[in-house]
Amino acid sequence: MTLNSRAYYNGNTMKGVILAGGKGVRLYPLTKVTNKHLLPVGKEPMIFNPVRKLIEAGVTDILIVTSTEQMGSIVNLLGSGKDFGCKFTYKVQDRAGGIADALALAEDFAGNEKIIVILGDNITTASLKLHAEKFSKGTGAMVLVKKVGDPTRYGVAVLDEQQVVKIEEKPENPSSDFAVIGYYFYPPSVFGIIKGLSPSARGEFEITDVNNEFIRRGELSYEVLDGDWTDAGTFESLLEASKLLLAHHNEHGTHPHVLVSNEQIGEMIREYEEKIAELKKFPKAS
Repeated sequence: MTLNSRAYYNGNTMKGVILAGGKGVRLYPLTKVTNKHLLPVGKEPMIFNPVRKLIEAGVTDILIVTSTEQMGSIVNLLGSGKDFGCKFTYKVQDRAGGIADALALAEDFAGNEKIIVILGDNITTASLKLHAEKFSKGTGAMVLVKKVGDPTRYGVAVLDEQQVVKIEEKPENPSSDFAVIGYYFYPPSVFGIIKGLSPSARGEFEITDVNNEFIRRGELSYEVLDGDWTDAGTFESLLEASKLLLAHHNEHGTHPHVLVSNEQIGEMIREYEEKIAELKKFPKAS
């Protein structure tokens, strides 16, 4: 896939947004000096998985939203996107204002195009391509759901045959065991909805409120993610994510998207050899 390739669905392009901010307090002290999404999962930094999922779906114009403190580290890791065969744009979320607040920063980037939004700590071995294709044929929003063993940890979806009827946020007695996981498919109207939100009791703009407004309008459909998935926001789920991807990599071999080519390695070696040759010109300290 080349840098200029774009995902075309029904004649329209689609863009991707990865939300990689937050303080990662549940993973402290691992996150004391680094962004949660840079922690290793399997053989790679966590954020590589959502990047790869978008690229596999053909989405190569990707916005990364992260915090002021960690923007430098994220950019140093991902760069322009050339090594991935995509194009990265970056935005800073100055405050911890919630997921919907972070998503609001994508308005200019998205323009009039549909977007796929991924929370940066979501890890899966499944493909998003078929879900993206189905979303492109509709007019509303879409979320991915997954049957989980501990639904009280998540926003739980009450479903009919085609749409989400309601979302219960971390209910004590959940009405279903289908969790709304961190993959959201939105039309451009999402930004108008965000502008109309009020902060929640914890002072943040909640993505559940966005989804509930789409439900109120009768515009929120769903798809069940067919494949292994976990978030990686706790010590337990971070371990589970590593086990999941290590097993996947061992089963399928080296990941097909190699970030450093043989030519790049050769160029790096030549640069170091030149630096060593230059240093040898100086006399050794006595």
